[in-house]
Amino acid sequence: MNNTVKFKADFPLLGKPMGNNPLVYLDNGATTQKPREVIKAITEYYDSFNANPHRGAYELSIKATDIYENARIKTQKFINAKYSHEIIFTKNATESLNLVAYSYGLSHVGAGDEVLIAISEHHSNLVPWQYVCQMKGATLKYIYLEDDHNLSKRDIEEKITENTKVVAVAQVSNVLGLINPVKEIIERAHKAGAVVVVDGSQSVPHMAVDVQDMDADFFVFSGHKMLSPMGIGVLYGKEELLNDMPPFLMGGDMIDYVEEQHTDYAPLPAKFEAGTQNVGGAAGLSAAIDYLNKVGFDYIEKKEKELTEYAISRMKEMDYIELYGCDSSRDNKTGIVTFNVKDVHPHDVSTIMDAHGVAIRAGHHCAQPLMIYLKQNATCRASFYFYNSKEDVDKFIEALSKVRGVLGLGA
Repeated sequence: MNNTVKFKADFPLLGKPMGNNPLVYLDNGATTQKPREVIKAITEYYDSFNANPHRGAYELSIKATDIYENARIKTQKFINAKYSHEIIFTKNATESLNLVAYSYGLSHVGAGDEVLIAISEHHSNLVPWQYVCQMKGATLKYIYLEDDHNLSKRDIEEKITENTKVVAVAQVSNVLGLINPVKEIIERAHKAGAVVVVDGSQSVPHMAVDVQDMDADFFVFSGHKMLSPMGIGVLYGKEELLNDMPPFLMGGDMIDYVEEQHTDYAPLPAKFEAGTQNVGGAAGLSAAIDYLNKVGFDYIEKKEKELTEYAISRMKEMDYIELYGCDSSRDNKTGIVTFNVKDVHPHDVSTIMDAHGVAIRAGHHCAQPLMIYLKQNATCRASFYFYNSKEDVDKFIEALSKVRGVLGLGA
């Protein structure tokens, strides 16, 4: 049994049909499937340890607290944060980014300041910064793209200035699948006195991440894109920055002491974790990290590169396919293939392929400014993960080859 078959067998849903066809799941950029080990960890928590963490002096609550806090320590080690209290649990990367925008952005960005983001950013790392700039009278600026769809080196060099207070950029574009030069951007931004927010939603599931080596000020990601359940996300922030920020949500568990007219806030990480937390999600995240460590990122990166290069080479044989950011010779290309079929709306492409059991994404991918920049209303996206196979790519290509014919447009 080869590794792909072995890993695919760990994911119950991948063995289920899509209508009358075997499922070929190629929307991993949106969310990944969950292995049995993760499902078991979630079920075991609710079966055997369900209680409110941090709240009770009885055994069940203590065990729930241990599960939750051990997940924090495991996450710290997974991204190599310096301290476990630099790990804040949220419900997803979107909430993490909003936390930074509201708590850090609104208190550190002022009139005349500038916030710089990439034109390729997901709305979650764009709309909050629009809001901050509108509220504070600051200017939102963009890093645009080179002809090859990589971030403009000139923009990075020239647009990070003494007026820049925040730079927000994804480590990997969720549309183009290109790895951005975040270390270079961070170094340049720090020289200018700016802080950098890195969206790792499309990087953490696919490559080893070291936030200390990167020197990121803030780093966010969602659990559901890396095998764990929906509803659990992570914000990493440098201790000194988090300590300097006001709470984002108020209520239980984020307080130290409350009087009628005054509240002392709890220290990190509790200051940013108001209310009852998603302990079951944290248990799932912990199991997902264990599973990814077992698979190994060397294998994950190699497998995804092989699948991506094979898919792109097959697609380039079709003269009616337009590719975006898909030069397979690039070292900074990940397992995302974004494309359009000539004369066919992406939603029609997705629907026709779905009839053949192939699940891909179609739309603006929560990146409308990028779509406008590319002069497209929408695109199709196939995104691979380590449990996909060459046979999945072949079925994808077979379904793709039938799209125009279904609509009477010929091959």
